[in-house]
Amino acid sequence: MSSLHAFRMQLKPGAVDAYKARHDSLWPELADLLKASGVSDYSIFLDEETLSLFAVMRRADDHTLDQLPNHPLMRKWWTSMAPLMEVEADDRPSEWPLRQMFHLS
Repeated sequence: MSSLHAFRMQLKPGAVDAYKARHDSLWPELADLLKASGVSDYSIFLDEETLSLFAVMRRADDHTLDQLPNHPLMRKWWTSMAPLMEVEADDRPSEWPLRQMFHLS
């Protein structure tokens, strides 16, 4: 089984093009790590007015995403992305959870 996880992140002004370019050339080893951690589908959308990023990922019920903050590759990615977005003290992107209000299947 799997479940959806949705959250918001925040880009810094002037960072849209760099953020898009980095994700367009996502490191293959990072994509493999996310998949191995239980992510089977992951999309990020941009609200161009507010620079808010809205992310939705499908994750396996037995996902291991809680272990990613300790993985060196994840930390390297976060450090590379920190200049572009709001982050926590450890360079992890600041996230605000989103509550599902509607779903049509």
